[in-house]
Amino acid sequence: MRATRYVLALREGGSLPGIVEGDDLGTYVAKFRGAGQGRKALVAEVVVGELGRRLGLPVPELVVVHLDAAMASAEPDQEVQDLLRASHGTNLGMDFLPGSLGLERPDGVDPDLAARVLWFDALTQNVDRSWRNPNLLLWHGTPWLIDHGAALYFHHNWPTANPGRPFDAREHVLHDRATRLAEAHAELAPRSEHRRDVR
Repeated sequence: MRATRYVLALREGGSLPGIVEGDDLGTYVAKFRGAGQGRKALVAEVVVGELGRRLGLPVPELVVVHLDAAMASAEPDQEVQDLLRASHGTNLGMDFLPGSLGLERPDGVDPDLAARVLWFDALTQNVDRSWRNPNLLLWHGTPWLIDHGAALYFHHNWPTANPGRPFDAREHVLHDRATRLAEAHAELAPRSEHRRDVR
């Protein structure tokens, strides 16, 4: 997909994602290769996002976004201009969920889904779905998982990788709702061929 218009910067995150329109008439949240978090964050987004979708979790569809640096000339914000110029070429897009809201309180999240999400975050070492930053959107009554750039954090420093270390889920936003972890493990572990303890 080729981006045809930069619509709006989303300033909630540190990577300055933005809403773009594409030549396929779709609207996407774009994550840019020129952002400060670097390309490894985009790799994590792709690997973790697609794995989540294959496991049946609600993750918005991902697309490749081709960006022309000339688009920067139409932007009044200097920071956005610099980002677009540094991101010429291939970037990552996530299907925009119009009307979605940030899910701040997990009270209504189904316990089965909560357990599957917590298990999945343990598998991918996603430390960024906490009370401070839930990275969950509520769309048409369903929680959707977004923003996986902080997952697979070990690939920033391979010597620190420790696949046997339990995942510390105490700060996870769905910790108290995830009451069916054993059932989630029984369902998802055979499909991922991986085992990870959660405490």
